[in-house]
Amino acid sequence: MTTGDDRVDVAERAARAGGEVAHAAFRTGIDVETKDGKTDVVTQADREAQHRVIEVIRESHEEDAIVGEEDDELKAVPESGAAWVIDPIDGTNNFVRDTQIWATSVAAVRDGEAVAAANVLPALDDTYVAGKNGVTRNGESIAVSEKTDPETFAVAPTIWWGFDRRDEYANACRAVVERFGDMRRYGCAQAVLSMVASGQLEAAITNVHANPWDSVAGVFMVRQAGGVVTDVHGERWVPGCEGIVASNDEAHDVVLDAAQEIRPEA
Repeated sequence: MTTGDDRVDVAERAARAGGEVAHAAFRTGIDVETKDGKTDVVTQADREAQHRVIEVIRESHEEDAIVGEEDDELKAVPESGAAWVIDPIDGTNNFVRDTQIWATSVAAVRDGEAVAAANVLPALDDTYVAGKNGVTRNGESIAVSEKTDPETFAVAPTIWWGFDRRDEYANACRAVVERFGDMRRYGCAQAVLSMVASGQLEAAITNVHANPWDSVAGVFMVRQAGGVVTDVHGERWVPGCEGIVASNDEAHDVVLDAAQEIRPEA
């Protein structure tokens, strides 16, 4: 049986390998397809990067389940056993707009809980890796922000509200700007959660049910870096629950209040 440290290494190698495939297609005028909506886009680079990630994982973990955004991989994290949760290009809308904020994400889970993760942002030359001993960015240890005053916080509304939920998007933005120092919106959930883990942001909020490939790796990073992640009801976040409320744990109650205003009737 492999150790947690082995899975950290595999997660990083797989994310780097997939990221290299995606980066080779970045800013090359690649064709863009749509899936379930005008803003739900996919490219051949997504598929090829996912294939490469899986190839690397399969070199050492042939029997583990794979949860992935593209193709016919599982779409939910198994409650038991070993699995890998992968997103070949998180932030494809940024990718196809030649914007550098996108990530190749790989997380290892066991019995539904993450044990290792890597988020590689090739166009920014940043690699975030998390294991039992904490989180690093480009090999250097990182931790959540130490800011305690919400009026100094930078907070990101994250994940995507569809066209039929734009009132909630507006509520999220208003809830942030009324409470915190400033708002950021990056269009890549794994990048945002990595930024919370590294202290570039104090918090991130959404009430959307996040797909596991958009969330599992980053949530693990925030926790391993000293932060906290709950759902919109204040309960410990697990895959499939409602919303993500991630913070440096210095004023999580205020962050949670903001998240609960996204859909006030809830």
